Amino acid sequence: GTIVANAEFNGANLIENGASAIEALSNTKGDTITVAAEDLSLTGSTITLTPTANIDTVTEASNMIGTISTSLDNLNEALARLGTSSKSLSIHSEFVTKLSDSLEAGIGNLVDADLAKESAKLQSLQTKQQLGVQALSIANSASSIALSFFR
Repeated sequence: GTIVANAEFNGANLIENGASAIEALSNTKGDTITVAAEDLSLTGSTITLTPTANIDTVTEASNMIGTISTSLDNLNEALARLGTSSKSLSIHSEFVTKLSDSLEAGIGNLVDADLAKESAKLQSLQTKQQLGVQALSIANSASSIALSFFR
């Protein structure tokens, strides 16, 4: 009872009586991954032992063997369902992390490509400007050379 009552994580307790399932968004279409709640309390249907069960005598203890065995089987099945759902969430979380990293890398490459393109364009314009200045310088000196012939 104490373990079930204290099995809360991030405000959710999936194994107490009356617990609600947890849903996580799995894609942009609105599909979800559902982790079903499992009632592992002594008043639930998973644990067939009652809080008032006695094993004071040999007869009571032998009668409880079947009940305890059923409870253990039910508990193993419930824990397997929780484990499967947990693994689904873990796999999906890993996929989303890798997808996010891939998108960030792609955006970074696009930004780098744009910066390289703009840098090349700037260098081209600077070269054209320098060639223009040299052409004007040559043109200006050519007229002074022509005037020197008429002296």
